[in-house]
Amino acid sequence: MGATGNLATAVVLWGFGLAFVFGVVASKSNFCTMGALSDVVNMQHWGRMRMWLLAIAVAIIGAAALRFAGLIDLDKSFYLRPTLGILSPIVGGIAFGIGMSLASGCANKNLLRIGAGSIRSLVVIVFVAISAYATMKGLPAVWRVTWLDPVAVNLATTGMKSQSLAEVVALATGMGARNAMIATAGVLAAALMFFVFREARFRRNLLQVISAIVLGLLIVASWYVTGHLGFGENPDTLEEAFAGTNSKTLESLSFVAPTAYGLELILLWTDKSLAVTFGIASALGIVLGSLSWALVTRSFHLEGFVSTADTRNHIIGGMLMGFGGVTALGCTIGQGISGVSTLAIGSILTLLSIIAGGVATLKYIYWRETRE
Repeated sequence: MGATGNLATAVVLWGFGLAFVFGVVASKSNFCTMGALSDVVNMQHWGRMRMWLLAIAVAIIGAAALRFAGLIDLDKSFYLRPTLGILSPIVGGIAFGIGMSLASGCANKNLLRIGAGSIRSLVVIVFVAISAYATMKGLPAVWRVTWLDPVAVNLATTGMKSQSLAEVVALATGMGARNAMIATAGVLAAALMFFVFREARFRRNLLQVISAIVLGLLIVASWYVTGHLGFGENPDTLEEAFAGTNSKTLESLSFVAPTAYGLELILLWTDKSLAVTFGIASALGIVLGSLSWALVTRSFHLEGFVSTADTRNHIIGGMLMGFGGVTALGCTIGQGISGVSTLAIGSILTLLSIIAGGVATLKYIYWRETRE
Protein backbone atom coordinates (compact mmCIF):
# COMPACT_ATOMS: atom_id res chain seq x y z
CA MET A 1 0.00 0.00 0.00
CA GLY A 2 2.91 2.31 0.73
CA ALA A 3 4.25 2.17 -2.81
CA THR A 4 0.79 2.65 -4.29
CA GLY A 5 0.10 5.51 -1.90
CA ASN A 6 3.34 7.23 -2.87
CA LEU A 7 2.51 6.91 -6.56
CA ALA A 8 -0.98 8.32 -6.01
CA THR A 9 0.40 11.24 -4.00
CA ALA A 10 2.92 12.04 -6.72
CA VAL A 11 0.21 11.91 -9.40
CA VAL A 12 -2.07 14.18 -7.37
CA LEU A 13 0.68 16.73 -6.71
CA TRP A 14 1.69 16.76 -10.36
CA GLY A 15 -1.95 17.17 -11.35
CA PHE A 16 -2.27 20.19 -9.09
CA GLY A 17 0.96 21.72 -10.37
CA LEU A 18 0.19 21.24 -14.06
CA ALA A 19 -3.33 22.66 -13.64
CA PHE A 20 -1.93 25.58 -11.64
CA VAL A 21 0.26 26.50 -14.60
CA PHE A 22 -2.73 25.96 -16.91
CA GLY A 23 -4.73 28.40 -14.79
CA VAL A 24 -2.02 31.06 -14.94
CA VAL A 25 -1.44 30.74 -18.68
CA ALA A 26 -5.15 30.57 -19.55
CA SER A 27 -5.83 33.64 -17.41
CA LYS A 28 -2.98 35.64 -18.90
CA SER A 29 -3.95 34.81 -22.50
CA ASN A 30 -7.75 34.95 -21.94
CA PHE A 31 -8.05 31.41 -23.26
CA CYS A 32 -11.72 30.45 -23.49
CA THR A 33 -13.31 27.90 -25.81
CA MET A 34 -16.81 29.37 -25.56
CA GLY A 35 -15.31 32.82 -26.06
CA ALA A 36 -13.54 31.49 -29.15
CA LEU A 37 -16.85 30.34 -30.62
CA SER A 38 -18.49 33.63 -29.68
CA ASP A 39 -15.70 35.62 -31.35
CA VAL A 40 -16.19 33.67 -34.58
CA VAL A 41 -20.00 33.75 -34.57
CA ASN A 42 -20.47 37.37 -33.54
CA MET A 43 -17.34 39.13 -34.81
CA GLN A 44 -15.74 36.72 -37.32
CA HIS A 45 -12.56 36.95 -35.26
CA TRP A 46 -10.57 33.71 -35.19
CA GLY A 47 -7.75 34.57 -32.75
CA ARG A 48 -8.90 32.53 -29.75
CA MET A 49 -10.21 29.76 -31.98
CA ARG A 50 -6.75 29.43 -33.51
CA MET A 51 -5.35 29.19 -29.97
CA TRP A 52 -7.69 26.29 -29.23
CA LEU A 53 -6.82 24.52 -32.49
CA LEU A 54 -3.08 25.03 -31.95
CA ALA A 55 -3.35 23.56 -28.44
CA ILE A 56 -5.12 20.53 -29.96
CA ALA A 57 -2.40 20.12 -32.61
CA VAL A 58 0.38 20.27 -30.00
CA ALA A 59 -1.46 17.76 -27.80
CA ILE A 60 -1.90 15.37 -30.75
CA ILE A 61 1.81 15.52 -31.60
CA GLY A 62 2.87 15.13 -27.98
CA ALA A 63 0.54 12.21 -27.25
CA ALA A 64 1.69 10.45 -30.43
CA ALA A 65 5.33 10.97 -29.45
CA LEU A 66 4.72 9.46 -26.00
CA ARG A 67 2.98 6.46 -27.58
CA PHE A 68 5.71 6.00 -30.19
CA ALA A 69 8.38 6.06 -27.47
CA GLY A 70 6.47 3.44 -25.49
CA LEU A 71 6.11 5.72 -22.48
CA ILE A 72 2.31 5.47 -22.27
CA ASP A 73 -0.37 3.12 -23.57
CA LEU A 74 -3.29 5.29 -24.62
CA ASP A 75 -5.24 2.21 -25.72
CA LYS A 76 -5.94 1.70 -22.00
CA SER A 77 -7.64 5.10 -21.68
CA PHE A 78 -11.43 5.22 -21.61
CA TYR A 79 -11.39 7.40 -24.72
CA LEU A 80 -10.24 4.54 -26.94
CA ARG A 81 -12.58 1.79 -25.83
CA PRO A 82 -13.73 -0.25 -28.86
CA THR A 83 -17.37 0.54 -28.10
CA LEU A 84 -18.12 3.75 -29.99
CA GLY A 85 -21.09 5.58 -28.54
CA ILE A 86 -23.40 7.33 -31.00
CA LEU A 87 -26.10 9.07 -28.97
CA SER A 88 -24.02 9.75 -25.85
CA PRO A 89 -21.35 11.94 -27.50
CA ILE A 90 -23.90 13.70 -29.70
CA VAL A 91 -26.55 14.38 -27.04
CA GLY A 92 -23.97 15.05 -24.34
CA GLY A 93 -21.89 17.28 -26.59
CA ILE A 94 -24.85 19.35 -27.75
CA ALA A 95 -26.10 19.71 -24.16
CA PHE A 96 -22.65 20.85 -23.05
CA GLY A 97 -22.41 23.34 -25.92
CA ILE A 98 -25.79 24.83 -25.04
CA GLY A 99 -24.88 24.92 -21.37
CA MET A 100 -21.54 26.67 -21.79
CA SER A 101 -23.20 29.34 -23.94
CA LEU A 102 -25.87 29.99 -21.31
CA ALA A 103 -23.31 29.97 -18.51
CA SER A 104 -20.92 32.39 -20.26
CA GLY A 105 -18.17 29.81 -20.49
CA CYS A 106 -17.28 26.14 -20.17
CA ALA A 107 -16.33 24.42 -16.92
CA ASN A 108 -12.69 25.41 -17.34
CA LYS A 109 -13.54 29.09 -17.86
CA ASN A 110 -15.85 29.16 -14.86
CA LEU A 111 -13.13 27.62 -12.68
CA LEU A 112 -10.79 30.35 -13.92
CA ARG A 113 -13.37 33.01 -13.08
CA ILE A 114 -13.79 31.63 -9.56
CA GLY A 115 -10.11 32.31 -8.99
CA ALA A 116 -10.64 35.86 -10.24
CA GLY A 117 -13.50 36.42 -7.76
CA SER A 118 -16.66 35.48 -9.63
CA ILE A 119 -19.48 34.44 -7.28
CA ARG A 120 -21.54 33.80 -10.39
CA SER A 121 -19.08 31.19 -11.65
CA LEU A 122 -18.95 29.58 -8.22
CA VAL A 123 -22.71 29.02 -8.43
CA VAL A 124 -22.31 27.63 -11.95
CA ILE A 125 -19.64 25.14 -10.86
CA VAL A 126 -21.74 24.00 -7.90
CA PHE A 127 -24.58 23.18 -10.29
CA VAL A 128 -22.13 21.56 -12.73
CA ALA A 129 -20.94 19.31 -9.88
CA ILE A 130 -24.45 18.43 -8.67
CA SER A 131 -25.68 17.68 -12.19
CA ALA A 132 -22.55 15.71 -13.09
CA TYR A 133 -22.79 13.61 -9.92
CA ALA A 134 -26.47 12.91 -10.56
CA THR A 135 -25.68 11.92 -14.14
CA MET A 136 -23.00 9.53 -12.89
CA LYS A 137 -24.87 7.95 -9.98
CA GLY A 138 -28.38 9.40 -9.64
CA LEU A 139 -31.69 9.29 -11.50
CA PRO A 140 -30.29 10.85 -14.69
CA ALA A 141 -27.72 8.04 -14.70
CA VAL A 142 -30.57 5.56 -15.18
CA TRP A 143 -31.82 7.49 -18.20
CA ARG A 144 -28.30 7.77 -19.60
CA VAL A 145 -27.52 4.08 -19.19
CA THR A 146 -30.96 3.00 -20.45
CA TRP A 147 -31.48 5.26 -23.44
CA LEU A 148 -28.19 6.80 -24.55
CA ASP A 149 -25.21 4.56 -23.82
CA PRO A 150 -26.67 1.40 -25.47
CA VAL A 151 -26.87 3.16 -28.84
CA ALA A 152 -23.31 2.33 -29.83
CA VAL A 153 -21.22 0.41 -32.32
CA ASN A 154 -18.97 -2.44 -31.22
CA LEU A 155 -15.91 -1.86 -33.38
CA ALA A 156 -14.36 -5.11 -32.20
CA THR A 157 -16.65 -6.90 -34.65
CA THR A 158 -14.78 -5.15 -37.48
CA GLY A 159 -11.40 -6.27 -36.19
CA MET A 160 -10.55 -2.97 -34.51
CA LYS A 161 -9.05 -3.04 -31.01
CA SER A 162 -9.96 0.57 -30.27
CA GLN A 163 -11.87 3.51 -31.71
CA SER A 164 -8.70 5.30 -32.75
CA LEU A 165 -8.84 7.08 -36.09
CA ALA A 166 -5.40 5.61 -36.70
CA GLU A 167 -6.89 2.09 -36.68
CA VAL A 168 -9.31 3.12 -39.41
CA VAL A 169 -6.35 4.34 -41.45
CA ALA A 170 -4.46 1.11 -40.77
CA LEU A 171 -7.40 -1.04 -41.92
CA ALA A 172 -7.99 1.09 -45.00
CA THR A 173 -4.37 1.25 -46.14
CA GLY A 174 -2.80 -1.91 -44.73
CA MET A 175 -0.22 0.14 -42.81
CA GLY A 176 1.23 -1.13 -39.56
CA ALA A 177 -0.36 0.17 -36.36
CA ARG A 178 2.60 2.38 -35.34
CA ASN A 179 3.04 3.85 -38.81
CA ALA A 180 -0.68 4.51 -39.11
CA MET A 181 -0.70 6.24 -35.75
CA ILE A 182 2.22 8.51 -36.66
CA ALA A 183 0.80 9.23 -40.11
CA THR A 184 -2.68 10.04 -38.81
CA ALA A 185 -1.40 12.22 -35.99
CA GLY A 186 1.02 13.97 -38.33
CA VAL A 187 -1.52 14.73 -41.04
CA LEU A 188 -4.19 15.92 -38.59
CA ALA A 189 -1.76 18.11 -36.65
CA ALA A 190 -0.26 19.51 -39.85
CA ALA A 191 -3.70 20.40 -41.20
CA LEU A 192 -4.60 22.20 -37.98
CA MET A 193 -1.31 24.08 -37.90
CA PHE A 194 -1.63 25.10 -41.55
CA PHE A 195 -5.00 26.66 -40.80
CA VAL A 196 -3.78 28.23 -37.54
CA PHE A 197 -0.66 29.89 -38.93
CA ARG A 198 -2.04 30.97 -42.29
CA GLU A 199 -3.21 34.22 -40.65
CA ALA A 200 -0.40 36.74 -40.27
CA ARG A 201 -2.08 38.54 -37.37
CA PHE A 202 -2.12 35.35 -35.32
CA ARG A 203 1.50 34.57 -36.19
CA ARG A 204 2.48 37.98 -34.82
CA ASN A 205 0.56 37.46 -31.58
CA LEU A 206 3.28 35.71 -29.59
CA LEU A 207 1.20 35.66 -26.41
CA GLN A 208 -1.52 33.57 -28.05
CA VAL A 209 0.94 31.34 -29.94
CA ILE A 210 3.14 30.58 -26.92
CA SER A 211 0.16 30.18 -24.60
CA ALA A 212 -1.52 27.68 -26.92
CA ILE A 213 1.70 25.66 -27.20
CA VAL A 214 2.11 25.60 -23.41
CA LEU A 215 -1.52 24.57 -22.87
CA GLY A 216 -1.13 21.74 -25.37
CA LEU A 217 2.08 20.58 -23.69
CA LEU A 218 0.33 20.56 -20.31
CA ILE A 219 -2.17 18.07 -21.73
CA VAL A 220 0.74 15.93 -22.91
CA ALA A 221 2.50 16.21 -19.54
CA SER A 222 -0.71 15.07 -17.83
CA TRP A 223 -0.78 11.94 -20.00
CA TYR A 224 2.83 11.25 -19.01
CA VAL A 225 2.14 11.75 -15.30
CA THR A 226 -0.90 9.48 -15.08
CA GLY A 227 0.17 7.01 -17.76
CA HIS A 228 3.86 6.61 -16.92
CA LEU A 229 4.80 8.03 -13.54
CA GLY A 230 1.55 6.79 -12.00
CA PHE A 231 1.73 3.32 -13.54
CA GLY A 232 3.18 0.68 -11.25
CA GLU A 233 2.68 -2.58 -9.39
CA ASN A 234 0.07 -2.83 -6.68
CA PRO A 235 1.83 -4.64 -3.79
CA ASP A 236 -1.46 -6.20 -2.67
CA THR A 237 -2.48 -7.75 -5.97
CA LEU A 238 0.96 -7.79 -7.67
CA GLU A 239 -0.80 -6.43 -10.73
CA GLU A 240 0.19 -3.29 -12.59
CA ALA A 241 -2.28 -0.46 -12.08
CA PHE A 242 -2.71 3.29 -12.53
CA ALA A 243 -2.59 5.26 -9.29
CA GLY A 244 -4.29 8.48 -8.30
CA THR A 245 -7.07 8.70 -10.91
CA ASN A 246 -10.82 8.29 -10.55
CA SER A 247 -11.08 6.17 -13.69
CA LYS A 248 -8.35 3.79 -12.47
CA THR A 249 -6.57 4.32 -15.77
CA LEU A 250 -4.51 7.09 -17.34
CA GLU A 251 -6.17 10.49 -17.68
CA SER A 252 -5.38 14.00 -18.81
CA LEU A 253 -6.95 17.32 -17.88
CA SER A 254 -10.76 17.44 -17.80
CA PHE A 255 -13.03 19.59 -15.65
CA VAL A 256 -16.58 18.22 -15.36
CA ALA A 257 -16.40 14.81 -13.65
CA PRO A 258 -13.66 16.09 -11.27
CA THR A 259 -16.07 18.71 -9.92
CA ALA A 260 -18.52 15.90 -9.11
CA TYR A 261 -15.83 13.81 -7.43
CA GLY A 262 -14.71 16.88 -5.52
CA LEU A 263 -18.25 17.50 -4.30
CA GLU A 264 -18.53 13.85 -3.25
CA LEU A 265 -15.27 14.10 -1.32
CA ILE A 266 -16.45 17.22 0.53
CA LEU A 267 -19.83 15.72 1.42
CA LEU A 268 -18.41 12.31 2.41
CA TRP A 269 -15.10 13.44 3.87
CA THR A 270 -15.07 10.76 6.58
CA ASP A 271 -15.45 7.97 4.00
CA LYS A 272 -11.92 6.54 3.96
CA SER A 273 -12.49 4.94 0.57
CA LEU A 274 -12.45 8.41 -0.99
CA ALA A 275 -9.33 10.46 -1.61
CA VAL A 276 -8.06 13.45 -3.54
CA THR A 277 -7.33 12.37 -7.11
CA PHE A 278 -5.57 13.77 -10.15
CA GLY A 279 -8.84 15.21 -11.45
CA ILE A 280 -9.87 16.83 -8.17
CA ALA A 281 -6.41 18.29 -7.66
CA SER A 282 -6.34 19.66 -11.21
CA ALA A 283 -9.69 21.43 -10.74
CA LEU A 284 -8.32 23.04 -7.58
CA GLY A 285 -5.08 23.89 -9.36
CA ILE A 286 -6.95 25.77 -12.10
CA VAL A 287 -8.71 27.93 -9.50
CA LEU A 288 -5.57 28.72 -7.52
CA GLY A 289 -3.55 29.38 -10.67
CA SER A 290 -6.16 31.90 -11.77
CA LEU A 291 -6.29 33.39 -8.27
CA SER A 292 -2.52 33.85 -8.26
CA TRP A 293 -2.64 35.65 -11.60
CA ALA A 294 -5.53 37.84 -10.45
CA LEU A 295 -3.65 38.84 -7.29
CA VAL A 296 -0.41 39.55 -9.14
CA THR A 297 -2.16 41.69 -11.74
CA ARG A 298 -4.54 43.21 -9.18
CA SER A 299 -7.50 42.14 -11.29
CA PHE A 300 -9.28 40.19 -8.54
CA HIS A 301 -12.78 41.50 -7.94
CA LEU A 302 -16.04 40.04 -6.70
CA GLU A 303 -18.65 39.58 -9.39
CA GLY A 304 -22.28 38.51 -9.00
CA PHE A 305 -25.39 38.09 -11.10
CA VAL A 306 -26.91 41.10 -12.82
CA SER A 307 -30.54 39.94 -12.92
CA THR A 308 -32.92 37.09 -12.22
CA ALA A 309 -32.74 36.05 -15.87
CA ASP A 310 -28.94 36.02 -15.66
CA THR A 311 -29.12 33.78 -12.59
CA ARG A 312 -31.58 31.45 -14.29
CA ASN A 313 -29.50 31.11 -17.44
CA HIS A 314 -26.30 30.36 -15.56
CA ILE A 315 -27.93 27.74 -13.35
CA ILE A 316 -29.51 26.00 -16.34
CA GLY A 317 -26.21 26.26 -18.18
CA GLY A 318 -24.33 24.68 -15.28
CA MET A 319 -26.79 21.80 -15.08
CA LEU A 320 -26.57 21.17 -18.83
CA MET A 321 -22.77 21.19 -18.68
CA GLY A 322 -22.78 18.70 -15.81
CA PHE A 323 -25.14 16.37 -17.66
CA GLY A 324 -23.45 16.82 -21.02
CA GLY A 325 -19.89 16.52 -19.70
CA VAL A 326 -20.57 13.17 -18.02
CA THR A 327 -22.72 11.80 -20.84
CA ALA A 328 -20.13 12.71 -23.48
CA LEU A 329 -17.20 11.73 -21.21
CA GLY A 330 -15.66 15.18 -21.23
CA CYS A 331 -15.81 18.90 -21.90
CA THR A 332 -14.10 21.34 -24.24
CA ILE A 333 -10.81 20.44 -22.54
CA GLY A 334 -11.49 16.82 -21.52
CA GLN A 335 -12.77 15.81 -24.95
CA GLY A 336 -11.88 18.83 -27.06
CA ILE A 337 -8.14 18.61 -26.36
CA SER A 338 -7.32 15.61 -24.14
CA GLY A 339 -9.67 13.23 -25.94
CA VAL A 340 -8.86 14.42 -29.45
CA SER A 341 -5.15 14.03 -28.68
CA THR A 342 -5.76 10.25 -28.48
CA LEU A 343 -7.28 10.34 -32.00
CA ALA A 344 -10.49 8.83 -30.60
CA ILE A 345 -13.40 8.98 -33.03
CA GLY A 346 -15.81 9.51 -30.14
CA SER A 347 -13.84 12.54 -28.97
CA ILE A 348 -13.96 14.11 -32.42
CA LEU A 349 -17.72 13.44 -32.57
CA THR A 350 -18.15 15.02 -29.13
CA LEU A 351 -16.09 18.06 -30.08
CA LEU A 352 -18.16 18.65 -33.21
CA SER A 353 -21.36 18.26 -31.17
CA ILE A 354 -20.16 20.76 -28.54
CA ILE A 355 -19.38 23.26 -31.28
CA ALA A 356 -22.77 22.68 -32.92
CA GLY A 357 -24.65 23.18 -29.64
CA GLY A 358 -22.60 26.23 -28.75
CA VAL A 359 -22.89 27.92 -32.15
CA ALA A 360 -26.65 27.32 -32.36
CA THR A 361 -27.20 28.76 -28.88
CA LEU A 362 -24.99 31.79 -29.50
CA LYS A 363 -26.88 32.56 -32.69
CA TYR A 364 -30.19 32.21 -30.87
CA ILE A 365 -29.02 34.53 -28.07
CA TYR A 366 -27.86 37.10 -30.63
CA TRP A 367 -31.18 36.85 -32.52
CA ARG A 368 -33.17 37.26 -29.29
CA GLU A 369 -31.12 40.27 -28.19
CA THR A 370 -31.53 42.02 -31.54
CA ARG A 371 -35.30 41.54 -31.38
CA GLU A 372 -35.42 42.92 -27.84
